[in-house]
Amino acid sequence: MTTVAQLEDRLTSPSESLIQVMRRLEGDLMILGAGGKMGPTLAVMAKRAAEAAGVKKKIFAVARSPLPALAKQGIETLLCDLLDLDAVSRLPQVANLVYMVGRKFGSTGAEHATWAVNMVAAYHVARTFSRARIAAFSTGCIYPVMDLRTGGATEATPPAPVGEYAMSCLGRERMFDLFAERGARVVHIRLNYAVELRYGVLVDIAMNVHQGKPVDVTTGFANVIWQGDACDQILRSLEIAASPAAVLNVTGPETFSIRAVAQEFGRLFGATPIFIGEENGRGYLSNASRANALFGNPSVPLGRILAWIAHWIKNGGETHGKPTHFETQDGKY
Repeated sequence: MTTVAQLEDRLTSPSESLIQVMRRLEGDLMILGAGGKMGPTLAVMAKRAAEAAGVKKKIFAVARSPLPALAKQGIETLLCDLLDLDAVSRLPQVANLVYMVGRKFGSTGAEHATWAVNMVAAYHVARTFSRARIAAFSTGCIYPVMDLRTGGATEATPPAPVGEYAMSCLGRERMFDLFAERGARVVHIRLNYAVELRYGVLVDIAMNVHQGKPVDVTTGFANVIWQGDACDQILRSLEIAASPAAVLNVTGPETFSIRAVAQEFGRLFGATPIFIGEENGRGYLSNASRANALFGNPSVPLGRILAWIAHWIKNGGETHGKPTHFETQDGKY
């Protein structure tokens, strides 16, 4: 892949399994928070899957700012401030909803805004769409920082969020739990971390190696999943939304070494990585066994993603310039 058009076509290509899900899933679909890094991918994938399934299904994409690129692709775009309950109540009632709204970066020093976005907006949506199936984005950061030897947090690992961002994300889950206990069907998507060629943990590492900057290996291990595979699993997870709420870790099957990945990028770039820090054997690590059992392994393995990213960067491909700060363990973003 050498162009954004090729990349986005690959990211939004639906699997045959997702096409079958769209054929079974009754009703329209709305994506809240569709203006973020993953929202457009998920919206277009849903649209393509519905078309391939031969079903008439409206796909709504909701954000605070206009989404002209999605509108051009036949997706119905709507503007809404989810902190305004009256505005939320005016959104169309749909049978299926993907909730992607969240605030992370800039949380330190503006904790009040993070709590409002991550909890109040979730309460408004859960209250308004109590009859819908809801796949609600969460994060692996609600788990404790895990020791590598544990194999990563499973869905049964008790939450132990570190820092106010992670605490507010657990609060977001609890808002949906409140209504799931009353009959709403919800699945919490504990995601870490989605990657593609323009941003993500792997791009952070690759850019540092390519530019001769040091790679911090204190947080020495991570999990990632190709963004297209993440969106595929999230849309398919609507079928497992339940009351009380279900929980699903969405990430790749491998726990990889940051040092080893940097060394592989060094080989691909013909460069010698520079390292700082020392691995402490801990990180936000999740076990994706349940998702793998439900959906199979991701279609794009780690090695292929590394090769694609190296090729992309060597050929001057654009990046979003938004570091993930994956090395953070103190919960401050």
